[in-house]
Amino acid sequence: MSKITTELLLERAVPRSTRLRKIETLNLSKLQLKTGDLDPRLFSRLRHLQKLDLSDNLLDKFPSSLTLPDLRVLNCNNNKLEDVTALKQFPLLEELTYENNVYLTLNDDYKVMFLLQNLRLLNGKDITKLANHVRRVNSRKLTSKVTAHWEKFFHDQLPEKHTAEQVKSIKKKFLKSVQTNVVYGPSSLSEFTRWRVKMIAEEFLACSLGLESNSDTEPEEKTEENEEESTESPREAAEDVAQLLSVHIYDPLVTVTPSKRKRNHSKSSPGNKRSKTQANTEEETAEDVSAEPLHFLQCHSKGNSREDFKTQLWSCVFEPVLDSGARKDPIVSSSRTVATCGGESVCLIDCETGTVLKKYKVATEEFFSIAWTTLTMVISDSRKKAHNILAAAGRRGIVKLIHVAADFCYGEIKAHKKPIATVCFSPTQETHLFTASYDKRIALWDIGIPDCDYNFKASQLLVLETASIPLRIALVPTCPEQYLLAGCEGGCFAWNIQLDKGQKSRPFEAIFQFPGEESMTTSHRVDGLAFLNDDVVVSKSSKPGCIYLWSWSKSFDAKGKGCQRTMSAVILAELEWSTTDMSYLTLSTCPAKEYVFCGDEKGSVWMYSLSSYTTAWGSPKGKRSERRISPTQILQWPELQVNGEQPAEILVNNVVADPAFTYLVVLTSVNITAIWKKS
Repeated sequence: MSKITTELLLERAVPRSTRLRKIETLNLSKLQLKTGDLDPRLFSRLRHLQKLDLSDNLLDKFPSSLTLPDLRVLNCNNNKLEDVTALKQFPLLEELTYENNVYLTLNDDYKVMFLLQNLRLLNGKDITKLANHVRRVNSRKLTSKVTAHWEKFFHDQLPEKHTAEQVKSIKKKFLKSVQTNVVYGPSSLSEFTRWRVKMIAEEFLACSLGLESNSDTEPEEKTEENEEESTESPREAAEDVAQLLSVHIYDPLVTVTPSKRKRNHSKSSPGNKRSKTQANTEEETAEDVSAEPLHFLQCHSKGNSREDFKTQLWSCVFEPVLDSGARKDPIVSSSRTVATCGGESVCLIDCETGTVLKKYKVATEEFFSIAWTTLTMVISDSRKKAHNILAAAGRRGIVKLIHVAADFCYGEIKAHKKPIATVCFSPTQETHLFTASYDKRIALWDIGIPDCDYNFKASQLLVLETASIPLRIALVPTCPEQYLLAGCEGGCFAWNIQLDKGQKSRPFEAIFQFPGEESMTTSHRVDGLAFLNDDVVVSKSSKPGCIYLWSWSKSFDAKGKGCQRTMSAVILAELEWSTTDMSYLTLSTCPAKEYVFCGDEKGSVWMYSLSSYTTAWGSPKGKRSERRISPTQILQWPELQVNGEQPAEILVNNVVADPAFTYLVVLTSVNITAIWKKS
């Protein structure tokens, strides 16, 4: 369409006007406007414009000189905006909305809060208190850190008598160093922090060295987008979805009275009897692995009810750190943002602050499993950018695909007719997703890469037939495109998943035998399965009080021919665990730190540090540990008061550490997410 004209502006004024300078309210929505259509010379005549609606257009940015000195309310919903810094030209702006601009993130919210000193409402929410914190506390902290960085590393590098070239050189080095090394706040705000640090550093240099500050620099290309917002209600504040619980720490283990529960267990199990060896081990090593409870959140409640202590929480996965070109973001060594699922919702949580960053709901769903992948997508002008995508699945057998930075569930895959127990992405093929279902099938899907309009095409590549319901799946680290392991209701199985074999539907290739009560057996439930390193498998079976560690390479005969072969698992060690026979309390590993974690039926987390054993297990003889390995430490559930009472029967369904083992996230049967931090 043609560019905006004087006649169009007069016609779209509310009410219609005869002179541009008299217009106070202007509606330019749904006109397919692009940035070039906003003529600064024409807009400069709107001297008294207070309300402007530019929603439902095609704007990717704002011209830097629209000159609207009296603008108070601006609506930019449903555009293609990529940057908000040009909004600083409207200093009197009080209300701003820009929802459904898929490239804007939480970092942009913080930028406008800093730039617009009079802003009260952002996307319909009162941000007065948060904005004051951003402008004052955040700025004060960052200024202190920037100054300290200069004094410590650069102050002595500049001679008293310096040339312009020396000043230019040290300025360049300082700006690069300070943006890399000054860290503050959650990783989801790392881009905003870099932006502010650069601004503060330039102001500091201008003041200290007389260097001119460049406050109008072009925004840097975003390299990290861990920002998570609710796909149903973007920018949902933590207080809207999470109830922080009062916590009192005390020494003895909480006494829990068992009650009936919908799990497959035959009888009430005795309490955990901690052996002398166990206690001694904890005393000797507690200093090395001590962790403290940080947050207890009730953020998966049905209908956001504070009385919901029945929703089961099942899966949690830390968000991967995005690459910046060919390198990792140097500021964030490990993500502290975790996705959790249970009941009708998926939440994204900042582990350090306990803030629920985003919440995604499907009223008719019960989510059982989630998994992350990073897709390189074409965004605009044929530019490519990496984005984290979250897959969530559960009782309905449908996989939801969520672009978390864009607050958008862009698609779904009707994967199975029965519930999906677990999902995982291939570490080598970012679009390959495995779904394991109660229909006794494991399917491999190519979810495709969505285009700029979020059109995508998913296709089924493979179906693995199982003899019983698959509960946990794991790709073999040394050959993730060739073999998959699954812990099922009826045992532990392996499949060849090579796509060049031609056969789309395949039976299992091997079933593993484990020690039973009297002899080796294949018939047992495997409800915990993970790799500790490239070779050591950790699995938990229905045999009470025991977790097995076994060698994949020594157990699986890759040269053998035929399907459905029985192979004996070469046991390397047994981990001492709770004597309960309650199922589905799953385990996890932290390969980088060589740790195994598993929760129990009393709210405790059993932690095993195995670095002193793995060298011996990896030798050609692979010597087995003779005695059961006791836990390095047991994190006991603290005394937790909810409405003056303590929740009964707290089962730990899942426990996961971030790759660097800084945080430990514990999911329970009573709708409580517990976050521990390693001391």
